[in-house]
Amino acid sequence: MRYTVGIDVGGTFTDFVAFDRSNNRVEAWKQLTVPGDPVTGILSGLVDKVDPAEIGNLRIGTTVATNAVLERTGAKVAYITTKGFRDVPFIQRGNRQFHYDMSWVKPKPLVERKFCFEIEERVDAKGRVTVPLNEASVREVARKISGSDVEAIAVCLLFSYLNPEHEMRVRTILQEELPDLPVSISYDVVPKWKEYERASTTIADAYLKPIVAGQMVEMRKRLEEGGQTAPKAVIKSNGGEALPEAVANYPIHLLVSGPSGGVIASRFLAETVGAEKLITLDMGGTSTDVATVIDGKESFTTSFEIEWGLPVQIPMLDIRTIGAGGGSIAWVDKGGMLRVGPQSAGSAHGPACYGRGGAQPTVTDANVVLGRISPDNFLGGKMKLDAEKARDAVASVGRQLDMDVDETALAILRIATTSMIGALRSVFIEGGLDHREFVLAAFGGAGPPHAAELIEEMGMPSAIIPHNPGQFSAYGFLHASARVDRQRTMQMTSREFDIYAARSLMGELISEASTELNNQGYKNDLLVSCRLELRYLGQNYELELDVEPSLSSGDGSDLWDAFHSAHKDRFGFAIAGETIEVVTFSTTVSAKTKNPTLPSLEVATQEPVARSRRSVGFIDGRHDTPIFWRGDLLAGHVIQGPAIIEEPASITMVLPTQNLSVDSFGHLVLNPIKG
Repeated sequence: MRYTVGIDVGGTFTDFVAFDRSNNRVEAWKQLTVPGDPVTGILSGLVDKVDPAEIGNLRIGTTVATNAVLERTGAKVAYITTKGFRDVPFIQRGNRQFHYDMSWVKPKPLVERKFCFEIEERVDAKGRVTVPLNEASVREVARKISGSDVEAIAVCLLFSYLNPEHEMRVRTILQEELPDLPVSISYDVVPKWKEYERASTTIADAYLKPIVAGQMVEMRKRLEEGGQTAPKAVIKSNGGEALPEAVANYPIHLLVSGPSGGVIASRFLAETVGAEKLITLDMGGTSTDVATVIDGKESFTTSFEIEWGLPVQIPMLDIRTIGAGGGSIAWVDKGGMLRVGPQSAGSAHGPACYGRGGAQPTVTDANVVLGRISPDNFLGGKMKLDAEKARDAVASVGRQLDMDVDETALAILRIATTSMIGALRSVFIEGGLDHREFVLAAFGGAGPPHAAELIEEMGMPSAIIPHNPGQFSAYGFLHASARVDRQRTMQMTSREFDIYAARSLMGELISEASTELNNQGYKNDLLVSCRLELRYLGQNYELELDVEPSLSSGDGSDLWDAFHSAHKDRFGFAIAGETIEVVTFSTTVSAKTKNPTLPSLEVATQEPVARSRRSVGFIDGRHDTPIFWRGDLLAGHVIQGPAIIEEPASITMVLPTQNLSVDSFGHLVLNPIKG
C-alpha cells in the first residue's frame, strides 16, 4: 500500500496528487471533469498512473453538495415542527440585504410551505416538557407526506437541543410510517439555539441527504468495479476526513468539501516557510476561494450562508467564494460596460482556446492573447490551446467596446483582478486584519498568473507560489486528519455557573466525537480541543474562547477573566463586573495521519537560464520576456521581472517592478523591488 491519493473534483478539472510512502515523493496531474459524472473523471485520471493494488487510501473532495444547493437541485423536503412555528423558515430574520431596494425579495428557503407541518408538543426554555408529544398528530402528518412527492424529512422542534426526547420519538414514528424516506433531526445536525438558524441547517441537511447518500453509494460501487478497492474517505467542510457512509448520514458537512483542501495545504505551507500570517487565493476554472491561516491555525466559522439570509450553522473552514475563475466569461451588459463572470465556461465546452465548442472569451483566453499562457505548454503540453480562437473570442467583445484585442484582454484581466481584490479586502476588513502583515499564497491553476498584480495593487509584502499549485487542494487532502466536531447549547451565566454540569456536557461531547472516530477505525493518539461561546448578557453575538476539557479550576472566575481579556483584544474594550453568559459548548477530536514532508531543493551555483523568450502583455505594454521552466530552478535562484515561470498546470508572472526568488523547498516567492 505505497500510495495515498488525493482527488479534488472541480467544476472544470479533476486534480490528482499521489504520495508515494516508499520514497516520500509526490506526483500531481489533472483530468478534465466529466459534467454530471465525476466518477468517470476519477477513474480515467487514475488509469496508467497508479497501480490500484498499491493504493492505501483515496481521499476525495467533492462538489456534489455545493452544486445541489447552488443549483437548487436537491430533494423535495417536508418540514415538521412544533405547533405554531411552521413559518419560521419563511419569516427568517428582519434584516435586509439591500436597505433601499424596494424590489428586493428574500431568498426562498429550501422547502415549500405546503410541505411544512405542525405537531402537538412543547418543551420550554429549561428543557421541561410542558405539552406531551401527541403521537397521533405525528402519524397524521406521516399520512399526508406519504401521498406526496416528498423525498426527505427535516424535524426541528422547539428547544430540542435541551431535551431531544420528542425529536427522537418523532423520528422513530416516521421511520415506522415512512421507512423509505430519510429523516434529519435538528438534535443530530445542529443542537444549538436560535430557531431559524437551526431550522435552516436541518432543512439543508435533509435537502442534500438523498442526493449525497446516492452518490456516495454509487461512487464506492463504481470505484470498486474499476479496481479501486482501497479505503475511501471524503473530505468534509471542516477539513477533516470521514468515511462515505458517515457523510451520507450528515451531508451538510460537505458544503465546502473541495476548497477545504487548499486551506489545509496552506497551513502546512505556513509551517514550512515560517509565515505567521497567510491569506490564500485559490483560483480554479469556475471560482476563487479566499481564507486565512494565522499563527499556524485555519479560521473556522459557524456562520456560513448558502446565499444571503440562508444560514448553515455547522463548524467549517471560513472560506469566502466569488464567481471569478479562469473560465469566467467576459461579456458586455446592457449599459455597454464590460463584465467578467460569474458565468463560467465550465468543462463541457470550456474557454474558446480549448477548441471544445466554447466561443465566449474568458480569463484564460485573455491570458493566452497577452502571451502569458503559452498555447503549447498547457497541462505541460498535453493539451494544445488554440490561440486564434482565443483572439477571435476576445476581439468579439472588443468590437462592442471599440477597443483593440490587447486592450480588451487587459481589461478582462483587470476586472477579474479587481473582483479578487474585493474578496481579499472583505476578509481583511471584516476580521480587523492589516493586509500589510500578510503573505499571499496563490494556487489553483489560475491563481499564480494573478498573484503579482494582486500584491502590487494591494500593497502586500510578498506572495508565495507553492509546489504543484494547480493541484494544491488535492495535495491538502494528503494532510487531512480524521476530524469530528460536536457542539451543543446549554446556557448559564457567571452568576449561576454550574461547573459540574458544564464539565459533564463537555465530557459527553468529547465521548460522542471520540466514538465516531473509533467507528471509522481511528482509536489511538486522538487530539482533543474544546471551546466555549460566551457573550456579555444581552449581546446578540458570541465570542469563542479556547478552554481545557476541565473548563475551570473551580468557580469559573478564570473563565470570566479570559473572556474579558479576549473581548478587549477583539473589540477594544471590556466591561468589568458585567454578567457573562455561556451559550454553546463545542469540541473537536482529531486523529493525525502520516503526511508527506518536503525535501530540500538543490542549491543553485549559477544564474538561472531562460528556455525561450516571447512577447508578453503587461499593464504598461508588451515586453520581450524571458520564459523559465520551474523544474530548472534551484534554491537561491533570483529572477528580476519581467518574466514568466511555466510549469505543467500553471504559470507565474513576474512584473517589471518585482523579482522572484526560490526558497530552500522550491517555493516561488514574489517581492516588490525596493527603492
